[in-house]
Amino acid sequence: MTDNLARRVLEEPATEQAIEDLHGVLDQLWLDAAFVPALDQMAFTTAVIESASNVVQHGVPSPGATLHLGVELTVSAERLTAVISEIGAAPHDPVPDLDDLPEPSLPGEDALLEDYDESGRGLSMIRALVTTVTVERQGDTNVWVLSRDSVQD
Repeated sequence: MTDNLARRVLEEPATEQAIEDLHGVLDQLWLDAAFVPALDQMAFTTAVIESASNVVQHGVPSPGATLHLGVELTVSAERLTAVISEIGAAPHDPVPDLDDLPEPSLPGEDALLEDYDESGRGLSMIRALVTTVTVERQGDTNVWVLSRDSVQD
């Protein structure tokens, strides 16, 4: 079993404030895990923030429930892991097939920026930034697990 060298946890109502607070939690994580290469820190941070933002922007609470964002971040010598939980969420219908995501694309040179549709690009970006992504239903919670293999400098 791999020893965790750094760990941080956040659980709050799924609001924009939770995303702001998550930035601070990630900053603290990297202070404890300064040995992680900067590229790995940046890629992992981007994937975590994008995933958490998806919960805030697109998460749907179960009837009568309040949606909460839960994030557990762990760092070992070989791997960065984030467990992102949509607590009190309605089940995804259907559960996204993360292995069949299209490659992200950019608009052509002649495209107007305001006409560019970014919807659906976040999951592809997350998938490109981490080694593995899984999603499953646990009770009243949709659970996303992101991991990125990391090699120390």
